[in-house]
Amino acid sequence: MKISKYVEDLRAKSAADLENELVAAKKELFNLRFQNATNQLDNTSRIKEVRKNIARIQTILTEKAAN
Repeated sequence: MKISKYVEDLRAKSAADLENELVAAKKELFNLRFQNATNQLDNTSRIKEVRKNIARIQTILTEKAAN
């Protein structure tokens, strides 16, 4: 599965790398929302996908912080 591979890759990264990836994902989400508001976004399902990826990154960061 594509998602489980992505999660495995996230778990292999350090907390600093995850923070950087979280910032990048949030910027991407902002840009997607901006494109959607100006009717320039073709693939609106990408917003949902990025939101879920942000949640995945935050979950793994929380798990790492608990250990």
